[in-house]
This record gives sequence, structure tokens and C-alpha cells, in this order.
Amino acid sequence: METNIKIGITLGDPSGVGAETVIKIFRDQRMFEMADFVLYGASKAIGFYKTKVEDGDWVNYTLVRSAAEAQPHKLNLVECGKSDMRISAGEPNEESGKVAVESLRRAAEDMKAGNIDVLVTAPINKNSMDEAGFGAVGHTEFLAQEFGGEPLMLMCSDIMKVGLATIHLPVAKVAEALSKELIVKRIGQLNKSLKEDFGVRAPRIAVLALNPHAGDGGLLGKEEQEIITPAIREAYEGGTLAFGPFAADGFFAAGTFKKYDAVLAMYHDQGLAPFKTLTPYGVNVTTNLSIVRTSPDHGVGYDIAGKGVADESSMRNAIYMALDIYRSRIREAEYAANPLPHIVRERSSRERDANVRDIKELRMEN
Repeated sequence: METNIKIGITLGDPSGVGAETVIKIFRDQRMFEMADFVLYGASKAIGFYKTKVEDGDWVNYTLVRSAAEAQPHKLNLVECGKSDMRISAGEPNEESGKVAVESLRRAAEDMKAGNIDVLVTAPINKNSMDEAGFGAVGHTEFLAQEFGGEPLMLMCSDIMKVGLATIHLPVAKVAEALSKELIVKRIGQLNKSLKEDFGVRAPRIAVLALNPHAGDGGLLGKEEQEIITPAIREAYEGGTLAFGPFAADGFFAAGTFKKYDAVLAMYHDQGLAPFKTLTPYGVNVTTNLSIVRTSPDHGVGYDIAGKGVADESSMRNAIYMALDIYRSRIREAEYAANPLPHIVRERSSRERDANVRDIKELRMEN
């Protein structure tokens, strides 16, 4: 489609694998046929990790002061941090944290100014960024502060989509944080994202229980009876196809997730553990914001940083998904503004499919 969609990519923690994955991705010249790209990070990190990556040609970058100066069909870099900084692969430190903080803030500034259309973020170290004065728990919370709204963390792949009722919260505080109002809101956010970001017309959403065996009728906890089930009922009566609560272990083990467009988990590891086990190279999408933001589903990878073995697949998928969501939102906005042509096309498509089925059945009968 468009060749002028501008994607901002923060390189994350210079001590981690972010820069290496980006270097590997842009060895492929075909990337520049999809969009224009602006990196935010340290040129030192690119130079350092470039020497660790084998095979393929490296695409040179152009230094710019902001994305407003970005050149099309080239890789542009907004320098962040000191130009003479030392790269310590696999070793978290305050200087790396400062670079990660500056990278994210510069990208947010360009996003607010309309200089980039979507944002893809490489992994960060929350402790290093906290020491550098970041002032937010992570990417999700920072972007909520900068762009407003209460974001929903949504893990996505071709196999499943998993949203979280609570995000970065200690397990000991999860139960007290849950309420019927919160779960109804999360179901609504997930339903909205599936429609606007992924083009699902009538999403089917599965909601997980909090306790083992979905509480066993109250023997193992009453959250299902008092909070989660009433929330599902309210959402369903409001027109959202929400079902549950399902005991998490059996739900994933039996493959029940395949029957639904998305799953709402009650807390971080309840959703992410099965997601990362069952679906490689997934993408983290921050929904319910005015902007599009994605990231790979892995961390900084200190144990492999600087060894040239980091897999870029999840980061590449994050770029692709950011583009898909951006375009989907444009289509959905056009649909909302003038739905009649879309309805006619959908009806024609359904009638065509029905005719094809009739012809196939007729041939089988003869």
C-alpha cells in the first residue's frame, strides 16, 4: 500500500539484543519497500553489534535530528546518549538506561509532532531505566502517561491473542485489584481492539478464571462467583460475545483457545506463560491508545547479547503488525464514516461464497 508510512523504532537497552535484531532485519532491502524507518538509539550500539553479525550486507543509516528530517527509502537514526559511550553487552548499567530513556522520550516527541506514524520498541531493562530517572514502570505505563488512556496489554500471534486484566502487578496484589468494573472494561477494550486493529467483525472472547479449577464452586476462591462471572454476564448482555470463566490449565492444554478470537487473562504470567510456550515469535501490542505501538515478546537477552545469535523474528513481526494495525485503523475509520459500500461488498462476498458452495454441492450430486 503506502510507501510513506513512517515507523519509529527505539533500540532499547544498548546492553541487550535490540540493536542486533534491528541490524539483522535491515540487511533485507525489501523492508524499505514497505515504509520509511527512523531509529532512536546510540550509533555506538549499531557499530558495536554490526561487528557481531555475520552474513549479508548492512544498510547504512543517515543521522537526523528528528524524524521530520528522515529521508525516504533509507534507514534514519536519531542519535541518543553520548557519542563516545561504551557498550557493555550483557551488562546492565545506568548509562545504558539513560540511552533507553532518551530514545523512548525522543520517539514520543516525534509521535506527538506527527513525524512518525507508528512506534516499535525494542526491549528495555526496567531497573536500569529506573536508575536513570525514567519515572514509569515500563513502556506501557509511559505511553499511557504521554498519550492518555488506560492501555490494554495484548500479546498477538497467528495462533492466539491474549489480553491482560492486570498488567505489571505483583501476584500478591492481583486479587484485590480485580473488580467487575475492571473486567467489563477490559473485555470492552479487547472487543474494540479486535474490531479496529484486526478487522474481526464479531469477536468471540474467552475469559479466564483467577483460581485453580475456576474456584471449584467457591471452595478455592470466590472471585469467579462474585466478580468474573457477573462481569462476563454484563458484557454479554451489552452485546459482546464474552464467555467463561475458564480454568486456565485445561483451557490451554485442551486447545480450547483455538475456538476464540482472543483470551482475557487475569494477570501477567497466567496469560504470557502459555502464550510464549505455544506461539513462538509473538508480538506485544499496546491497545486502547491513540497511537499504534508494538514490541517483540522477549526481553533484553543479556545472556546472548553480543554473541550474534539473537533471533530477529519477533522484532520483524512487531514491525509487520504495527503496519497492519495502522492500516486496519484507517480502514475501520473509513467504514465508520461510510459503512454502506462496505456492507454491500460484504453481502456480495457472502452471496458469492454461497453460490460457490451450491455449485460444489451440485457437482457432487451429479
